[in-house]
Amino acid sequence: MMRAITCSVALSALCLLTVSPQAARNGSIRGRVEIRRVAPSAAPRATVAGTDMLKAPDFTDRLRSVVYLETAPRDAFEQADPVRAVMDQRNETFVPHLLAITTGTTVDFPNSDRIYHNVFSLSKTRTFDLGRYAAGRSQAVRFDRPGIVRVFCDIHSHMNAFILVFNHRFFAVTDADGRYRIDNIPPGTYNVIAWNEGLASEPRAAAVPDGGSTELDFQLR
Repeated sequence: MMRAITCSVALSALCLLTVSPQAARNGSIRGRVEIRRVAPSAAPRATVAGTDMLKAPDFTDRLRSVVYLETAPRDAFEQADPVRAVMDQRNETFVPHLLAITTGTTVDFPNSDRIYHNVFSLSKTRTFDLGRYAAGRSQAVRFDRPGIVRVFCDIHSHMNAFILVFNHRFFAVTDADGRYRIDNIPPGTYNVIAWNEGLASEPRAAAVPDGGSTELDFQLR
């Protein structure tokens, strides 16, 4: 009798394992952001120290946007390892013009020019002033709060850039053609926003299928 009960219990457990559903697989959102109006770029001002470095403004970097989930899945807030990113200073320009990072990231600001720079921000998300430093030197800032940080150079008024700080990892910066892809998103429906230098789309719903991908395009005017 005891043997029969044992066999019955084992068989029931095997049945449960057989019919239990598979774990949901993460998916992705991809698409393209079209910029209808490019924010104007201030022309460099000639200086005694940097006259030979002045170049025509490059608008390519200003066409890059960031696309992100308005509200992230619950597991998006798990503690991650420390991360570093770089915003260089080359030809009196911040490179990249748009940097997207997660909270806790430290950004290095190297000076790759042959002149002095002074990187600062008055943004509420992160206020800092790195002071003047010469070519080949670098300063760093850690960003612990989500939000938008606008970056300037106190010496060169035409230099500016944006750092977008997120408290989750579900975002992507577009490539030179405006295309983006956000991976490893748990299945579900999310509101998605596209942002480019002060222009933000209205939140748009996107349904991420189990193990699949969904397309979502944006136009920013």
